[in-house]
Amino acid sequence: MPENNTHRRLKSKWKRAGAAFAAGTALLFGAVYVNANAATGDATATATASATATSGASSGVSDVVDAANAFLDTLDSDQQADVLLDFTQANATAWSNLPCGATCRVGIEFSSLSDTQLTAAKAVVEAATGTGSDTGYDQVSQILAADDYLGETASGYGSGNYYLAFLGTPSTSGTWQLHFGGHHLALNLTYKDGAVEGSTPYFVGVEPTTWTDDDGTSYAPLSGMYDGMKAMVDSLTTDELTEAKLSESFSDVLLGPDDDGGFPSTKEGISVGDLTDDQQALVLAAMKPWVDVADDDTAASVLSTYKSELDDTYIAYSGSTDLSAQGDYVRIDGPGVWIEFVCQDGVVYTSQIHYHTVYRDHSTDYGGEFSF
Repeated sequence: MPENNTHRRLKSKWKRAGAAFAAGTALLFGAVYVNANAATGDATATATASATATSGASSGVSDVVDAANAFLDTLDSDQQADVLLDFTQANATAWSNLPCGATCRVGIEFSSLSDTQLTAAKAVVEAATGTGSDTGYDQVSQILAADDYLGETASGYGSGNYYLAFLGTPSTSGTWQLHFGGHHLALNLTYKDGAVEGSTPYFVGVEPTTWTDDDGTSYAPLSGMYDGMKAMVDSLTTDELTEAKLSESFSDVLLGPDDDGGFPSTKEGISVGDLTDDQQALVLAAMKPWVDVADDDTAASVLSTYKSELDDTYIAYSGSTDLSAQGDYVRIDGPGVWIEFVCQDGVVYTSQIHYHTVYRDHSTDYGGEFSF
């Protein structure tokens, strides 16, 4: 189907970034990452190693800082006060998957910005996130488009109802967070001393799961996430499916908003270490669309860490592995990684399902700055 000009230009930009992305992909799937601490079974040492790998990954933080300062320069003093907030636990955890506006979020609302300011605000998010198709900035942009599409049918939805804040002062030294989100989106990227210290929590959902706009452009922003999880569970044998099946049922993700630090004390499901090499590769591939929310260098480093931890990672599911009905649920839980994907009945399009997902890290949520 034909694409609108904006989407076509974005895809052209991603192709121009292909060399850098290909190099990152080679690192993700070709390099062997050795984590001596993980081999010891020392959970504290493993968490430290995971955080260190993340913090040393990003080489583009200065671009994010430059974009942040350029955005701030477009704002008056009152608007800057709305954007520049303290990096406190209360501010960092102020996110939701609901279209609840400023009652559940901090920062400046997109609908209050001029066209110039809005362009500068989006440039910050683009500089901070990955360059892949249906991941990173492309996925974020499509989630905003989904809200505009919902807004044509129901009130309270729209890309103007998204909020951006800098928790702490954007800088290549010190600690601060890029905090952005709205309905079905929460982006929390934490920076420390000029590197990415944490790229979670990342909540992303979508309703409807696919649609075509008036210009004929088709969207399916979570298709890569769905495909990865589906391929992973479809690779399991009958006996492995029995072992991976959870006794609980899920109507939503377990570790959504206001559920920080609530990781289960015992891992459930089947150990990835007991799976074949091909199955393990599918588990790693399933993680990738979530990890790719961060800039490409950071994503490569984090996924390499998760690869080193596969033997201690578990996958599990509830409901059906079809991932097509209310309560169908899949989870990946490792020493670092935590990813959930769940199907729910539609809220606006009640004859369809929609998706909720969340990506967290046991050690580096909010850069590991808070204890829960």
